[in-house]
Amino acid sequence: METRTKTGPSTAERVRSACVRAQDAVLAIEGSEPTVTSVHHLRSNGDIVVAVPATSTATALAWSAGNGGLPAVLELTDHAPLALREPVRSLVWLRGTLHAVPDYESRVLADDVASEHPHPALLDLGHTSVLLRLTLESAVVADSSGAEPVAVDDLLGAQPDPFCEMETAWLQHLDDDHSDLVDLLTRKLPAYLRTGRVRPLSVDRYGLRLRVEDHTGDRDFAMPFAQPVDDEISLSRAIRILVGCPFLNGLRNG
Repeated sequence: METRTKTGPSTAERVRSACVRAQDAVLAIEGSEPTVTSVHHLRSNGDIVVAVPATSTATALAWSAGNGGLPAVLELTDHAPLALREPVRSLVWLRGTLHAVPDYESRVLADDVASEHPHPALLDLGHTSVLLRLTLESAVVADSSGAEPVAVDDLLGAQPDPFCEMETAWLQHLDDDHSDLVDLLTRKLPAYLRTGRVRPLSVDRYGLRLRVEDHTGDRDFAMPFAQPVDDEISLSRAIRILVGCPFLNGLRNG
C-alpha cells in the first residue's frame, strides 16, 4: 500500500483529486473517435461511471460488446484555474473494460452517483445521455515531472485532497484580490525566478505551487507548508506563515 508523505500528495492522491477536479474527460475506444463525457465518477469498488450521448459510437459499441465488454480508456485533463500560457497541469489515463448499463440498473446507479457527486448533467439521463461503466484495470498520471503509474488498490484506498473542490475559487481569489500576498510569496523565490510573472498554480493540504512565466519558459516552484492542513482556517494560517506575516488577515472569498 502506498504511504502518505508529509511533503506532498502521493501519486494515488493526485489522481483521486484530478478525478474530482477535472472538467474535461473523453472516452477513447480503439477504431473510433473519442467521446466527450458529461459525467465521470470513480466509485470505491473500482468502477468508473460515465455519462455519454445516447447516440454516440461509444454507446453503440458498449451494447454490441455484450457482457464481456470492450477495452476503453478515460482521459481526464486537469486544467489550472487561472489563464496561464500552459493551462494543462496534468493528464490522467484510466484504462479498463467498458460495459453498457441496462435501464433498470442505470436508475439505481445514477442515484448512487448523485449521492456522492450531484452533477447537474445526471438530469439528462434517459433523455439525451446514458450511463456506461468502466471497470478500472490501470491508471497513469502525467505532468511536468513525467509520467507515473499508480496501482488500482492504492488509487481506491486514497482520498482526494480536502481542498480540490474549492481550489479553483480559492486560487482565483488569491490572484484577483490578494496581489499583495502573491508579491510577498514572490520574494521567497530564488532570485533567478523573480524576473518573470508569478501566478498561483495549485494548492493542496501539503502546500502551494507557483508558476513563473518569463521569456525563457515556464517553471513551477513548490512552497510546502510547515505541516499538512485540513480545513480553511488552517490553510489561511499556513499561507500567512509562508509569507512570514502570521498576523495578516486570513484569505476569505468575497
